[in-house]
Amino acid sequence: MDSPKRLARTAGLFYLIVAILGGFAQIIRVDAFAPGDAATTVANVVANASLVRMSFVADLTQATFLLFVVMSLYRLLHHVNKSVAHAMVLFVVVAVAITCLNMLNQLGSLLVATDPSYAGAFGPEGSPALVLLLLDLQRSGYLIAQIFFGLWLFPLGLLAYRSGMFPRPLSVMLMLATVFYLLDVALQFLAPELAGVVNPLVVVVATVSEVSMLAYLLIKGVKTLPADHALAT
Repeated sequence: MDSPKRLARTAGLFYLIVAILGGFAQIIRVDAFAPGDAATTVANVVANASLVRMSFVADLTQATFLLFVVMSLYRLLHHVNKSVAHAMVLFVVVAVAITCLNMLNQLGSLLVATDPSYAGAFGPEGSPALVLLLLDLQRSGYLIAQIFFGLWLFPLGLLAYRSGMFPRPLSVMLMLATVFYLLDVALQFLAPELAGVVNPLVVVVATVSEVSMLAYLLIKGVKTLPADHALAT
């Protein structure tokens, strides 16, 4: 059987791939999308069509690797509480499914913006509006997926806390990130103006907690437990 440190570092490596590819895809997506400005959005997509296509592939790849992350963490932590570990896996599976289906909006926007057969069908005014709509829907789709991206951190933090394999402040930060993720989603849909104020704090909390977990998995793996604790586990 794989050692806990080996499993942890494997999860950390997969998590690093998720972070790199997800960050790349997000940067390209934000650069291309001009909220409320269809003409600029289409111009950005056309000018960066290759990058938009690469970000599409990057997002699908990082979503796949997130499954590998949770599979590794399940093997590492399921002995703590199987029900909580199952919930952690379920939340990731739902998040990945929503993310992958949501990518169809980005692909559709790329096709309408760059393929003459689609652009001609919707006309010179309709096609830019459709591209903007599809990218706007993709943003909303990511917010829906964010519900489950946030939820999976809570069972992860709880398992990490109870296992004794990770620093407890790190475990608490992961559970706290769930609250901020869910608050952000609610505000984005119900009070967008307030969400703009709260979102930077959400980004800081989520980034610090997840990057800290990623770094700990890669560098430390897991804490060395006392012999009696290991035997009890």
